[in-house]
Amino acid sequence: MPIYIYNTLTGKKEKLTGSGEAIGIYVCGVTPYSDTHLGHARPSVVWDVIKKYLHYRGYQTFHVQNFTDIDDKIINRAQELEVDPVQLAAHYSNEYLESMDALGVARADLYPKVTEHIPDIITLIERLIERGHAYVVNGNVFYSVLSFPEYGKLSNQKIEQLQAGTRFEVDPDKKHPLDFALWKKAKPNEPAWDSPWGKGRPGWHIECSALSYKYLGPEFDFHGGGCDLIFPHHENEIAQSEGATGKPLAKYWLHNGMINLKQEKMSKSLGNIVTVKEILKAYPKELIRFFILSNHYRSELEFHDQKLDEVSRGWQRLNDCVNVLAKMVDKAKIEPEPLSGDAAALAEAIRQGEARFTAAMDDDFNTALAIGVLFDLLHQVNAYIAKLDHKASADYALYQAYQLFATLAGGIFGIIKTDEHKLSGLSEPLLDLLLELRTELRSQKHYQLADRIRDRLAELNVVIEDTPQGPRWKIRS
Repeated sequence: MPIYIYNTLTGKKEKLTGSGEAIGIYVCGVTPYSDTHLGHARPSVVWDVIKKYLHYRGYQTFHVQNFTDIDDKIINRAQELEVDPVQLAAHYSNEYLESMDALGVARADLYPKVTEHIPDIITLIERLIERGHAYVVNGNVFYSVLSFPEYGKLSNQKIEQLQAGTRFEVDPDKKHPLDFALWKKAKPNEPAWDSPWGKGRPGWHIECSALSYKYLGPEFDFHGGGCDLIFPHHENEIAQSEGATGKPLAKYWLHNGMINLKQEKMSKSLGNIVTVKEILKAYPKELIRFFILSNHYRSELEFHDQKLDEVSRGWQRLNDCVNVLAKMVDKAKIEPEPLSGDAAALAEAIRQGEARFTAAMDDDFNTALAIGVLFDLLHQVNAYIAKLDHKASADYALYQAYQLFATLAGGIFGIIKTDEHKLSGLSEPLLDLLLELRTELRSQKHYQLADRIRDRLAELNVVIEDTPQGPRWKIRS
């Protein structure tokens, strides 16, 4: 079955097409002048899952994500702290990568920085000047919006509407209010580079056009970023890139919704951020990923102090089931075998579950619907286990269930928490023996001793759960 993707450019879902080569992906990265926050985490987790799902479906990917390591915000913050702007950006670029590593996000293939690609940017600006799309005034270079008749096609706006409905910084050097800077003349005490127009630095938008062209070519598959970048950033990218090459920049434009904190967009400039490092001190990375993926990537996502606690109950049920399966599978010697009765019914439910999961993800990477499919399967697996003797090991049907959860929920979504307290081959039989001893003590009404075993194990992060099928243990997440 084909994958369909909602394309912001056309406003509809379109079938993914490719020549069999690696899918080219460009995602706008961060401006590193402060700590990485949850708003940065959402697009990173979303694209991590999209790439892993594409790999699962047999595609290869090549992912480029830039660092805007020179910008007004970086310069202003560096001046406040009395440090070098480029060094400040390098520090927070590394902090971003460390935060994404901690969230289990696989790294992009390339993280190009603006300051390392000034010659590429200058070459692209020169080409835009040659083709009549840009002009030089007093050491600044501006893009002429009126030179690109299709300007506004991504945000679905006309130039007249934009001119009437947008506030602009007054600049007498501009020929038109919508024109934007490709090169900015140097100011005192700011980083600057030599150029044909004098010392200066790049404007914000030109970097992405230059970097995507250098590493992905004039045309590539996916361009991603937050919905707040549709206008003006991505609109300006299209004008620059297509003005320079005469070719469509990207086939599919994907934009994730914002994370809102108390109904206000989370951003560093507003000062209402929750940093990734802060939240990882309180919650496991797998739960944070589950929270992000429980909503479709294009929808807005509301975050508040109780939100993770609310979603953690469902996440914990899923993890409990997978951990029980892992222990059962670990104890069993699993061989493919003919199945009948309830086992055959479960195997069929697993087959259908994988098909439904794939159908959900093929429909514009609908992770929320796919998680719903996992929970449907969870209920069926738990019902099957409930019919077994509590000492039973896994059969081939449960082995198939474990493999599916490990692949989809673990490998693609990254929402299964692995046991950090790895038990030795001796520890598991000892725990099973303690559970048998506790059961015997309870049957003889020695409740105080039975409770002491439970409480001492709890101090060691081993939780005992009494179920209709008998007691079971798990490592506390």
